[in-house]
Amino acid sequence: MTIATPTSPTSTDSAWLIHLRLNTANRAVQRDLGNAASLHRRVMTLMPDNLGDSPRSRAGVLFRLETDGTGAPVLLAQTRMVPDTARLPHGYADAQTKDMQPLLTALRPGLTVRYRLLGNAIRRCGRNSTEGRWKQAIPLRGEEADHWWAERATAAGLTPHTILSEPSEPLTAWHHLADHDGKQPQQTKAHAKRNNGRVLVPHQATRFEGTATVRDAEALRQALLHGIGRSKSYGCGLLSLAPGHQDG
Repeated sequence: MTIATPTSPTSTDSAWLIHLRLNTANRAVQRDLGNAASLHRRVMTLMPDNLGDSPRSRAGVLFRLETDGTGAPVLLAQTRMVPDTARLPHGYADAQTKDMQPLLTALRPGLTVRYRLLGNAIRRCGRNSTEGRWKQAIPLRGEEADHWWAERATAAGLTPHTILSEPSEPLTAWHHLADHDGKQPQQTKAHAKRNNGRVLVPHQATRFEGTATVRDAEALRQALLHGIGRSKSYGCGLLSLAPGHQDG
């Protein structure tokens, strides 16, 4: 079978992947691990200052915390601007940075890949819902979660072959109530924890892993560069790819 020639990404489609093996003895790491918003702010320190409105989006920042319960936690971050890991606190992490251009260039229809995503797989309750309050986020599980990912994978230019979904611990972030005009965020009214004018907001997450075939290389590049789904500021949406096995 003839495989289409890879389509080279444009010069603006540059990205870098930062692998941070966190030092859990470091006090800054200890503070950040309990607060997804702190992890977001830490990753943003790798970017230039004064990025204006929507700095995360402008810098193309995505991140995901990887923990297996045995080794040191790993913070994966992806950026559209060259990161400066020297801006991390001393002893914060062992850092490695990789240019993603070879991956972006290698994508082509028919390529088999392994994928991983931590996604904010939820549905919002309607006004007459019996599951919860209006606009309350209901985590999707099992087949519903798999369907959520299958739809988004297809839109991202992938044809999934296997899907393994597993609920993750909620990504918790402390928010100042003043940031919400003195009102508690809608999704936290029933279960939020308060402390000194702050509220702990849970963001639901599901881990998806499996194999897929690239159907639309350009759509996949855009999904890699921009992320998938909501809650990107709290550690969701970073799509990771690795070479898969091909028959023959």
